[in-house]
Amino acid sequence: MFERTFFQGEPTFRHGEIPRLGVLLAFLGTPAAPTAAALRPYLGEFLSDKRVIELWQPAWKLILNGIILRTRPKKSAEAYEEVWTDEGSPLLLITERQTQGIETRLREQIEQPLHVAFGATYGHPSMASALEKLRAEGCRRIVFLPLFPQYSSTSSGAAFDAFARALMDLRWVPEVRTIMQYHDDPRYIALLADRVRARWADGGQPDKLVMSFHGIPQRYLENGDLYHCQCHKTGRLVGEALDLHPEQYQVTFQSLFGREEWIKPYTDRTLEAMARAGVQQVDAMCPGFSADCLETLEEIEGENREIFEENGGSRFRYIPCLNDAPDHLDFLASLIRENMAGWLPADGGWDRAQAEAESAASRTRAQTLMACPARANAGYSTAK
Repeated sequence: MFERTFFQGEPTFRHGEIPRLGVLLAFLGTPAAPTAAALRPYLGEFLSDKRVIELWQPAWKLILNGIILRTRPKKSAEAYEEVWTDEGSPLLLITERQTQGIETRLREQIEQPLHVAFGATYGHPSMASALEKLRAEGCRRIVFLPLFPQYSSTSSGAAFDAFARALMDLRWVPEVRTIMQYHDDPRYIALLADRVRARWADGGQPDKLVMSFHGIPQRYLENGDLYHCQCHKTGRLVGEALDLHPEQYQVTFQSLFGREEWIKPYTDRTLEAMARAGVQQVDAMCPGFSADCLETLEEIEGENREIFEENGGSRFRYIPCLNDAPDHLDFLASLIRENMAGWLPADGGWDRAQAEAESAASRTRAQTLMACPARANAGYSTAK
């Protein structure tokens, strides 16, 4: 009567199954609909994360539930409504296409059975449901990739927490490798520079290139978060790839929340100051986002465009994120494959016939052993 099962087992496990490789892509998440009712639980989960809001939790919970979740969902819903498509959330749709494209590429490059899934740090599909999909496919080795080029405790760290919580419920924990940043990968930098060149080939070079990244509180930087440094390195490398002088581009930070100081310079104030100083043409991009979302489409292309133009700027052009462009997916697939080193055959080939023969032998040994309970109960392993 005191027995209890704490962990998820695998009653359907069969000896002799060929182990499969898995890839779990993590993205921030999105509300189910652009409505206050849908935003309330989504924001509640997001703003309850200690990675995101590092405050004394009892006091913060009172503020969150007593004030913020009573007012902010309606305002946020109005912003989401501006970017929502007939098919749904742009971030969710792009992430789905990224997942499909990466899986297609990896299956073309890797002969071993392989599956790719994606999960949200907040909202749906949950990280636990994504992990369950991979487990159901028999994936015993998993590469975990948060789709955040620059590491921050508030993004990549929070995504890993969600993944780790899902792993904590499993009896059989898979082998895991994580890719927590790629902010200075030459291939990623080249992709960003290529996007800028393509825009400049159609309309010419502007007075300024603004690279806007999501902000974090200044306090997080002072407590050791690497994000600020990595954003500036990405910006510098892109500038160098484009042969720009430092005065020709600007790294800024957006999406402030709350009253405390965040890392600077702020995107909106920078654009306002540029326009008032006589800068007429600006191109803006968001290298910290792998897919266009509320922060890029509504905040940068919408709100910040208006700020620049209302203060005297004549031309503001937004350069979209890398999204599901073929060369972006080629890069991500290569990055993932590189992190499978040691899991793949050294010669690049995989012998299906040999793998099936080994699995059949394992199945036969297990069946023989289980047919003799005395031997099985004596401690013989049935794992091989």
